[in-house]
Amino acid sequence: MNIFVAGLSYSVTDSDLSSFFEEYGAVSSAKVVMDRATNRSKGFGFVEMDDNEAAAKAISELNGAEYDGRTLAVSEARPREERPARPSYGNNRGGGGYGGGRDRY
Repeated sequence: MNIFVAGLSYSVTDSDLSSFFEEYGAVSSAKVVMDRATNRSKGFGFVEMDDNEAAAKAISELNGAEYDGRTLAVSEARPREERPARPSYGNNRGGGGYGGGRDRY
């Protein structure tokens, strides 16, 4: 089961997150999501546990728990929603510009 964990302290690492959840069972992976621009934690992450029973127990016991001075929000992760593609600008398809080179005299 994939578990979403929000409210993490910015100092929490992947290893810290994994260790925190291992009390409930084997952790397949733990990943704190990082901001690409600043390389700083975004304050949330994901934990993968193969044993669904252990994962459900972890969710019920850790949701609302305090960890590293912060209150956690823990739930089963939902699949990522498909979003429409954002428009890209500067793709040589027109739209905007400065008049197309016509003389203004």
